This record gives sequence, C-alpha cells and structure tokens, in this order.
Amino acid sequence: MSGKEKVVHFKYLFADDYNPVYVNGAHGGISPQGEIVVNFYFERRPLPYEETYVFEGTGQPARKTDVQPPDHEENVIRYVSTGVVMNLETAKLFHEWLGEHIMMLEQIRNEGTQR
Repeated sequence: MSGKEKVVHFKYLFADDYNPVYVNGAHGGISPQGEIVVNFYFERRPLPYEETYVFEGTGQPARKTDVQPPDHEENVIRYVSTGVVMNLETAKLFHEWLGEHIMMLEQIRNEGTQR
C-alpha cells in the first residue's frame, strides 16, 4: 500500500425490523426533484372475501355455491411493500452493480444447463 492509499472498513448495521421481501415487479419514475423513484411490488390474484360451500355427508365440501365479490378474479393485486429513491449517480452505480450480478447469474445458469 502506497503512502497515498487509504483503507476504509465499511460496517453494515441492520434496522431491527429489517426483513427482505420477494418482489416480482416495480413501478416508479422520475420525481419532481429529479430523482429516481422505484416502488417494488408483489403481484398476485386476489383472494375472495368470502366463499360459500355445500357440505354433504362426508364432511368435505361438495361444491362452491357463492363467491364474494363475484368479480374478484377480474382484478390483480399489486402489494407494494417497499420503495427506494435515489439520485442519478446512485442510480447509475446501482444499474452497473445489478448488470454485473445479472451476468453472473446467467453464467451460473448456463453452466448448469451444460452439464
């Protein structure tokens, strides 16, 4: 190490409620302040509020007779659990970091299919 180099140790502190979540989509854009806004969501079909079944002598449900609301399957839930806001420089660094990890994962997957 030359006399001009400086060593810095980065320590990671996690919030007490830190809990990684699964996401399968994102929505966002550019804020009025010129920052990148990304809201991450998990997309799924909704569950009905209520279902009614007829039971027969076996004790098992024989058939569904009603679902409330009746149009629940026409909707899609996008559960937004977290988001990030970053400036342009941070977004560029994140883009580079994410691109590197995507390439690494693709290489690992390609190696696995060649075996």
